[in-house]
Amino acid sequence: MFHLYTCDQVAERYQVKTVTIWNWIRTKKLPAIKLGKEYRIREQDLWEFEQKHLTVPKKVAAE
Repeated sequence: MFHLYTCDQVAERYQVKTVTIWNWIRTKKLPAIKLGKEYRIREQDLWEFEQKHLTVPKKVAAE
């Protein structure tokens, strides 16, 4: 089972407004699950979103 976050929780995590999260969802930058009239975001999707937006690429383990 995975943890689901509300848009308000994600907005607080990234210190942005909730409307920003709605825009990310609407523009397909952040995947979300629609439950009734509200969205929920999976923890895995947040992790992938963060990895995509890193300013420094993650180093591959030394061979």
